[in-house]
Amino acid sequence: MTTKKSSQIIALGGGGIGLDKFNFAIDNYKIKASGEKIPKIAFLPTAVGDSAFAIEKFYRVFPPERAIASHLPLFSRDSRDLEDYLLNQNIIEVSGGNTANMLSIWKIHGIDKILKKAWENGIILTGASAGMICWYECSVTDSFGPSSSLVSGIGLNNRTMLKELNSGLGFLKGSACPHYNGEEDRRPIYEKLIKNQILPDGIALDDYVGAHYINGKLIKLITPKIGSKGYKVSSEKKIIQEIIIEPELIS
Repeated sequence: MTTKKSSQIIALGGGGIGLDKFNFAIDNYKIKASGEKIPKIAFLPTAVGDSAFAIEKFYRVFPPERAIASHLPLFSRDSRDLEDYLLNQNIIEVSGGNTANMLSIWKIHGIDKILKKAWENGIILTGASAGMICWYECSVTDSFGPSSSLVSGIGLNNRTMLKELNSGLGFLKGSACPHYNGEEDRRPIYEKLIKNQILPDGIALDDYVGAHYINGKLIKLITPKIGSKGYKVSSEKKIIQEIIIEPELIS
């Protein structure tokens, strides 16, 4: 009798695929969580338009002695069966980039439904920024680019417009915000979106902080960077409540 694996998501507030010591520690954590010495890792670079630079960096980060790495292009489809390919992985890594575009393209190709099967089958789903917020019901995103006009009545100094995105995959409940300490507009705009009931209560993560969920429940936060944190953000009678979640320090 085969034991059903737990569903796992490791959502990262920022950082992502890279050769620096912080990302290296986070990637090692993902590998350990998979239970495989050399796991099969699939990279979905949809949010960056299948960028050759992002793909090349992914293979440098995961050489053969570390993982069995591969990637799935959707802008230039090959002949692989998408479901067969993705369900034969241990980890699925989603790039940062344009979340709204990525979700739309996934829906056209049926990737959204396949990822749900992968999650239910115990394949680890992970990623930073766009690769974080896609797993939640909704989020705050910069997918809609710079704008000189206010969206939902919220904007700061006409810098890059952050807007609500309500078309997340919904594997995780509530809203999410990445780059909480990395981009100056993230915290105030996320708080306003929640205060004005445009987004429901949720979780915000600093760069290099990972939220590890098992079977849809937050088990712990992890980070290799001292001082980085996570936050539960909610509104009660239009007063923002922000509760710090201290992460476990990894190396």
